[in-house]
Amino acid sequence: MAALCKSRTRLFTALRSSRRSLTSATDASEKRLSSPDDWTAFQVERAERSTLVDLFSKFGSTQTRDNSWQPHHSLHRPTAPRDLTLCPSRRRCTPRPPQLVAQSKFCVTIIDLERTLPHLRRAAALVRAVASHDGTIVFVGTRPDLRPAVLRASKRIGPQGYHVGEKWLAGTLTNKVHFFGPEVSTSERVVPDLVIFLNPIPNLHAIRECAIEHVPTIGIVDSNVDPRIVMYPIPANDESTRTAELIAGVLSIAAEKVLR
Repeated sequence: MAALCKSRTRLFTALRSSRRSLTSATDASEKRLSSPDDWTAFQVERAERSTLVDLFSKFGSTQTRDNSWQPHHSLHRPTAPRDLTLCPSRRRCTPRPPQLVAQSKFCVTIIDLERTLPHLRRAAALVRAVASHDGTIVFVGTRPDLRPAVLRASKRIGPQGYHVGEKWLAGTLTNKVHFFGPEVSTSERVVPDLVIFLNPIPNLHAIRECAIEHVPTIGIVDSNVDPRIVMYPIPANDESTRTAELIAGVLSIAAEKVLR
């Protein structure tokens, strides 16, 4: 206990001395060096400051601008192929989509991108067809990291686009009279024409409601998801935020080009 107290006292003393040296170095840098003695004192203080920085830098964070994520990386650094293909462990894979999996390596399944691209093109063609016929499109992403993606996608489409970033309330489609009232449910379009799910597993109840109301669905299907739960599956890594942003951006831009 005594050794711990001594070490803490030494640390506090070093911090106080470093603060004083930094303050004096700032004052010295503001003053003009008028004599050789001033220049010598300035060099000594700068050497002491660099020594303190080298001493305490190993206790700080190693995070810099180069090795940390920045908001502009989604635009200037496109999604890497590994973010699209790496999926959960083989033990968690559903036995249904063996045709979507390229190979399994080190207990990690890898999705074949040559199969992802035609599924994405087919989904984009469906989005263009729905948007061209004045249909409403809903983007669903209930994870906190997916909320900005669904918001941007719905804004890109305009008045025909909607998004659900929070929890999907059970009975939104199947019990629309109770939710919206009899007048609104009969006079306005309450049931959407297309629903896109960026994370389908937590929204199985919403997919079930879409199936009851005969609403076509698009969803990102990972190797642990049965692709039959949605009408138009897109095989990709649903746990990657950048993958969801990429797919939502492609589908929303496809609708935006039709509406121009």
